[in-house]
Amino acid sequence: MSLSSRFSCLDGHDPDALTVEQARAFIHSQLRPRLAGERVALRAALGRVLARDLIAPCNVPAADNSAMDGYALRHADLDDVGTTSLRVVGTALAGRPCAGAVAAGECVRIMTGAVPPPGCDTVVMQEVARVDGERVLIPGGQRKGQNIRLAGEDLARGRPALTAGRLIRPAELGLVASLGFAEISVFRRLRVSFFSTGDELSSIGTPLAEGEVYDSNRYTLFGMLSRLGCELLDLGVVADDPQLLAETFRQAAAAADVVISSGGVSVGEADFVKPLMAELGEVLFWKIAMKPGRPLAFGRIGGAAGGADGGAWLFGLPGNPVAVMVTFYQFVRAALYRLMGADPLPLEPLLPALCEQGLKKAPGRSEYQRGILSHAAGRWRVRPAAAQGSGVLRSMTEANCFIVLGHERGPVAAGDVVEVQPFDGLI
Repeated sequence: MSLSSRFSCLDGHDPDALTVEQARAFIHSQLRPRLAGERVALRAALGRVLARDLIAPCNVPAADNSAMDGYALRHADLDDVGTTSLRVVGTALAGRPCAGAVAAGECVRIMTGAVPPPGCDTVVMQEVARVDGERVLIPGGQRKGQNIRLAGEDLARGRPALTAGRLIRPAELGLVASLGFAEISVFRRLRVSFFSTGDELSSIGTPLAEGEVYDSNRYTLFGMLSRLGCELLDLGVVADDPQLLAETFRQAAAAADVVISSGGVSVGEADFVKPLMAELGEVLFWKIAMKPGRPLAFGRIGGAAGGADGGAWLFGLPGNPVAVMVTFYQFVRAALYRLMGADPLPLEPLLPALCEQGLKKAPGRSEYQRGILSHAAGRWRVRPAAAQGSGVLRSMTEANCFIVLGHERGPVAAGDVVEVQPFDGLI
């Protein structure tokens, strides 16, 4: 079944009125990860996706140990209600256990991470104990087993510590290191070719002719793709010439898993693009009910059109600089993570915030206005950043979030709560 047939079966709506949610759902339904795995050194795995389940070869922690600085003792020696006096017979340090057993009426000083001596099943933190010479006074009410981390409590030997599809972040690096692995199996990097189209575009470092502008889109795409850890092929600026475009698309598809172009997807602009895509593969051209970023192309080029064998996925983004970034973050980013094998996909949370000024908005489309998010008087607040035109890239440099106004939402009054999507997450 072709892409267009699968789209019609899935949706049944006029593509000219496609919502953001419908476009996302269809893109997601088509993509399957098919990257090969490779073993890399642990530090080189940051930002990559785990290709195989990682089975713990040992327990973490390897042995029972104290979660507190305090006193390790036998719970059976304690008075349930009154104070108990115990003799301190030694000290247990992390990596240096206390030699010998602890008899009835005795205890040992213990530090965080140290292994309790045989027979000691409880740790009382030092803040509640009172030292009296060589003895320590323990108040009643202590719970058996308290403040002891059990062997295998974090990770159990023989069980999956991480499952395939997990994105390797700083926490995962530390977890893998805690198991002693120097190398792990990850999916190879996703290869992405990208270029800009348009006779009016000039590369940086050259003088501008009349009517020309410098191409910024390849640099924002480079930045966004580099953050995802993709292997990149920058094919530069391609003029609005059918032969040059066809050759560039063929070259891009032969070298990469994904091709991203910017410009040339608007209705009435470069009419040869649609037949060119039909010749090279199968691509859907959509008008999406969103602002900015109304035109978008998605499909496959090269190999077997629309098939799973060969070829590359194509994302044809608008030409306006802000629209490129909005469509990348709202459609392409999640698609690339899916192709990388990430499961679950990294979250893009929406945060409620008080809008400090009114915003114009018509129902019937989703809008992604650029905003400045701050926290004051105990709540999140947002205001629009600079001019909101899709060609005003300055609005993205001044903003730290998108103000996400849903498909059915109308105008926003000052003081209304809106949803915002922060540009940068913590991990």
